[in-house]
Amino acid sequence: MATFQDIGLAAAINIFSAFIFLLAFAILRIQPFNDRVYFPKWYLKGLRSSPTRSGAVVQRIVNLDFRSYLRFLNWMPDALKMPEPELIEHAGLDSAVYLRIYLTGLKLFVPITFLAWAVLVPVNWTSTSKTLAPATATFSDIDMLSISNTPLKSQRFWAHIVMAYAFTFWTCYLLQKEYETIASMRLQFLASEKRRPDQFTVLVRNVPPDPDESVSELVEHFFLVNHSDNYLTHQVVYDANKLAKLVKKKEKMQNWLDYYQIKYSRNESSRPSMKTGFLGLWGERVDSIEFYTSKIQKLSKEISVERERVTNDPKSIMPTAFVSFKTRWGAAVCAQTQQSRNPTLWLTEWAPEPRDVYWQNLSIPFVSLTVRRLIIGVAFFFLTFFYMIPIAFVQSLASIEGIEKVVPFLKPIIERKFIKSLIQGFLPGIVLKIFLIVLPTILMLMSKFEGFNSISSLERRSASRYYLFNFVNVFLVSIVAGSALEQLDTFLKQSANEIPKTIGQAIPMKATFFMSYIMVDGWAGIAAEILMVKPLIIFHLKNFFLVKTDKDREEAMDPGSIGFNTGEPRIQLYFLLGLVYATVTPVLLPFIIVFFGLAYVVFRHQIINVYNQEYESAAAFWPDVHGRIISALIISQLLLMGLLSTKEAAQSTPFLIALPILTISFHYFCKGRYEPAFIRYPLQEAKMKDTLERATEPYLNLKGYLQTAYIHPIFKDNEDDEEEEIDEKWERDSELVPTKRQSRRNTPLPSKFSGSSSPSLPEVVEERGLP
Repeated sequence: MATFQDIGLAAAINIFSAFIFLLAFAILRIQPFNDRVYFPKWYLKGLRSSPTRSGAVVQRIVNLDFRSYLRFLNWMPDALKMPEPELIEHAGLDSAVYLRIYLTGLKLFVPITFLAWAVLVPVNWTSTSKTLAPATATFSDIDMLSISNTPLKSQRFWAHIVMAYAFTFWTCYLLQKEYETIASMRLQFLASEKRRPDQFTVLVRNVPPDPDESVSELVEHFFLVNHSDNYLTHQVVYDANKLAKLVKKKEKMQNWLDYYQIKYSRNESSRPSMKTGFLGLWGERVDSIEFYTSKIQKLSKEISVERERVTNDPKSIMPTAFVSFKTRWGAAVCAQTQQSRNPTLWLTEWAPEPRDVYWQNLSIPFVSLTVRRLIIGVAFFFLTFFYMIPIAFVQSLASIEGIEKVVPFLKPIIERKFIKSLIQGFLPGIVLKIFLIVLPTILMLMSKFEGFNSISSLERRSASRYYLFNFVNVFLVSIVAGSALEQLDTFLKQSANEIPKTIGQAIPMKATFFMSYIMVDGWAGIAAEILMVKPLIIFHLKNFFLVKTDKDREEAMDPGSIGFNTGEPRIQLYFLLGLVYATVTPVLLPFIIVFFGLAYVVFRHQIINVYNQEYESAAAFWPDVHGRIISALIISQLLLMGLLSTKEAAQSTPFLIALPILTISFHYFCKGRYEPAFIRYPLQEAKMKDTLERATEPYLNLKGYLQTAYIHPIFKDNEDDEEEEIDEKWERDSELVPTKRQSRRNTPLPSKFSGSSSPSLPEVVEERGLP
């Protein structure tokens, strides 16, 4: 087991690594040729120009101002200068609230750390225990500062119980204040937000089939009848996945063509050639430019044929539509009410904003979604369960005993003081970090298979699964001592009532492992995030081989986004570790504070200068964040009860029973008081915003704004060519066509894009007079 010396060596390695990453970033970011890599957000906003366009050749590549090298840490205070309201306007509410998660961690753990070190560390250190635990266990000098050092049946456990209550009340108070603040920020953001198509639009799914009418006609008639005062237009959804794949393939071919054309322009003495076989290793040698030109021409024909098929084949139209309304109030009523007596038909929900839509999943039949989610639920269970075996096996090898058992001939080397400290203090954390690299990709693929229709919902589902996986495999499996088979045997054979005791007894012994993991992932890992090695390399490769114009150079930038599906579960793991170890091994808390502080500064800089968020959900993810912190708090309380039960503290342990009850009650209070602001849009707010908009913009052409907002991106290539034709149709009076159902009233002629058009006011009034 790691000692203070081992942890000190690991801390030195990770601090040095973090310093190297930050130093490299500070130098690279001020070089002119890296400007688009480290400040892409300002380029996308059109507020920054390239420094490589003027000055001497050398100055366009290397920064020769030596004074700037002396100010290499200025990016830290610069990242903290922008006030929160300006940050929201600059990057959106999602980004600002995401940063507040790190601030919440600092607000939570800084007071807890001071209190724990002032009370619990002296209590643990001055205990007179002669034996920390059974002789079969292994302990280190770090356990002298943990609850393990407190003897059995000691009255000192009252200090831990009182601190558990104090930590619980402080956590609940802080969470309540944050929930209240963020709910208010969300409502204020929605009230002041600029006009967006999703404010007026509802996603309608499971439109029932009708033998007499097409999906477009059926949607139009249904909403003209049931929402006659507010319905404006709609856009049916096409199954264009095959077309999208063809377009993506063409773009890839175009990149290769650009590469060879640039290569030829630099050396016109010889035309570039290639082999047509796998990876260009074998096959017939052909002219590269002619080869890719012919490929692109062939794909263009296929795309044209497929586009024609999709737009004309009724089978390509899915029973799904985006329905837009004249007012936000009308959209809110539709999105938040049941539309049919059959609750499985005409299902409505708020439409994601256009850039948030995950178009591939809109073509999935609604009836198959339940089956898909059941399949993924089972698959995730087996993924989590069977991942225990390799993680436990690798973790067992990442120790002195494990390595000596597998490769005994290395024992003389391993037993050296420096090597031993390196293995015990650094190796376990880095091994676990490497082992989890591919997990986010797997979880995102699973979420996509489930059929969620927006990028934000995909990320939230993936984040929830990642958190659960971390809890089981990173937390539970890591703290249960023994090999993989021993861990499985522990969970399979003992009763459920014994699991908290088993885990509770093992928690103090595994504090050093989590210290190692926090330093690798939360210190060096966060510092590596700001260096952006992968985007840096890819940008310069694209810039050298593919870029011909400023537009190409802009497309070569990869600003990325927050990555909620990976970042938030990592934060939640640190909340869990901090709350669990606050009363058990308080010496771990400073490691977590360093993580939250460093991560806050780094991600604030990235959000201001780099990340270009793919969507804006107005902090819809906060209820998930709140719920996971609450669950971490309850887990810490249960595990403390299990730990104290092994310490034979029969008199004091029952006093902890009230804590989970109080915490759950607090959670339901917050859920009822604040969560509605995140799942429903108040009609009062919608009406106020509509009234203000009518007063300020009485002649707004809302139909023109919404008509093509939810067209599949693959069809927007032809949008400019047909824009004049569409404008002319809007200016004409709506033509009336008889419906195929004589019991339905006539409706306006559907447009080419939306398949619908709302009736004029006289038509509505006239029809209301009909029996």
